[in-house]
Amino acid sequence: MRTAETDLQEIKKLMERSSRFISLSGLSGVFAGIYALIGAWVAHLQLLRIESSDSLLPLVITAVSVLTASIITAIFLTTRNARRKNQKIWDKLSQRLLWNLSIPLLAGGLFLLILIGQQQFELVVPIMLIFYGLGLINGSKYTLDDIRYLGYLEIILGLMATWFQGYGLIWWALGFGLLHIVYGTWMYWKHER
Repeated sequence: MRTAETDLQEIKKLMERSSRFISLSGLSGVFAGIYALIGAWVAHLQLLRIESSDSLLPLVITAVSVLTASIITAIFLTTRNARRKNQKIWDKLSQRLLWNLSIPLLAGGLFLLILIGQQQFELVVPIMLIFYGLGLINGSKYTLDDIRYLGYLEIILGLMATWFQGYGLIWWALGFGLLHIVYGTWMYWKHER
C-alpha cells in the first residue's frame, strides 16, 4: 500500500534524476586515487635520477599516464553504473557537468603551461590542486553534492601546498591519491552498494 511518504520519496528521486547526473562511480575515484599513488611513487623514483629541468619528460609522461588511466576507468565504471540504473550516459546533464568541470581545468592547464615555461615548478602542484578543486565545485551543481566537498578539500590542500613548498609530490599524492580513495569509497558505500 502506497503512502504519501512513499509518493514523496518517488517524486524526490525523479526530480533528482532529471536535474543531476547521478551515475558517477565511486569506484572510479578509488581507482584514480590508486593510479595517483602509483604515479607519485614512479615520479619519486624519476626525480631521484633527474639532474636538470631539461629532462622533465619522464614526469610529464607519468602524469599523462595517470590522467589517461583515470579518465578511461571513470568512463568505463560510470557507463556501467548508468546502465545499471537505466540512465543515459551522454545527455544534457552529463554535457553540462563536463563543460562546467572543464572550464576551470582548461584555465588551470593553460596557467600551468605558463608557469612551466617560466620554470616556476614549485607552483605546479598547488595550481593543479586548486584548479581541480574549482572544477569539482563548479561541476557539482550537475551531479551529487558530495563532489563539492572533495573540491573544497582539494583547494585547501592546494593552498597548504603553496604555503609549505618543497613537498609537492606529497601534496599531489594526498590530493589526487588519498582524497580520491577516501571520497570514492564514501561514494560507493553511500550510493552504489
